[in-house]
Amino acid sequence: MTECKLRPTGRLAALLVATCAAAPLVIAASITPAAQGMGTHTALGLPACGWAAMADLPCPSCGMTTAFSWAVRGDLLSSLIAQPMGMLLAIAAAMTALAGLWAAATGAPVQRPITAAVMRGSVGWGVLGLLLAAWAWKMWSWQSGVTP
Repeated sequence: MTECKLRPTGRLAALLVATCAAAPLVIAASITPAAQGMGTHTALGLPACGWAAMADLPCPSCGMTTAFSWAVRGDLLSSLIAQPMGMLLAIAAAMTALAGLWAAATGAPVQRPITAAVMRGSVGWGVLGLLLAAWAWKMWSWQSGVTP
């Protein structure tokens, strides 16, 4: 049985994927997570959440930057409390960066099982369900004053 390795262009693509996945993690490591569980993104020069200001409810992504910032520091509990989906995305980004580096270095075709799972379609529905559950958590924690 012959082993299928990535061609040089495939290795370069894997390195690009690893770089893109690592970028938000590097940025999150450069900023301090906000104590209130959201608002960390303002350290990047971005405006405060207009949705939260106008509706007095968090938007679906409220707390994502804070969750990433806690996750890169290894504080997964604070990351989970800040935004559960943000914690999962930070872990997925780290795993993607590592897999991309592995594929670039070894030529291993790590994308095949991932592509097969995504193509089934149920992954998208699962991610949407997780996003909605995380948003429900954020709305509940918003009202109850839970912070990391």
